[in-house]
Amino acid sequence: MNQLFQQKGLESYCPLNKVRRQWSDRVKLIEEPLFKSYVFVRVEEAEQSQVKMVNGVLNFVYWLGKPAVLKQVEIDRIKRFLNEYDNVEVQPFSFRPSDKVVVTAGALMEHKGKVLRTIGHKAEIEIESLGYKLVAVVEKKNLAIRKL
Repeated sequence: MNQLFQQKGLESYCPLNKVRRQWSDRVKLIEEPLFKSYVFVRVEEAEQSQVKMVNGVLNFVYWLGKPAVLKQVEIDRIKRFLNEYDNVEVQPFSFRPSDKVVVTAGALMEHKGKVLRTIGHKAEIEIESLGYKLVAVVEKKNLAIRKL
């Protein structure tokens, strides 16, 4: 896939995980994509249509209604991590009851709260404000873990 992007003059990165596979007669270390069906590309907004024209590309991954953007420092962390470890597992991030969160979008943006429970793609959060406890159901995509 990286070659297809290079042919179009686009910079791409597919993180490869080193995984041990057992065959009947031996164990072999192979590389496979860390994020199945994902390739990271560095493009300006004007170049996004070129990415979609690459054979095998379906679409961008969207976050909050826009193509997801990773900072170079995050890509560098993935590269360093994969250089140090084999058999890496990717697990989806989930909120747990009592996690401290901040709302990142919507009417409650920037309010801090505590997760009471999760319901599918939503989380019920408790927001203490003005001496009252408010409970709101918020899309998980609109929450971030609150740094202490």
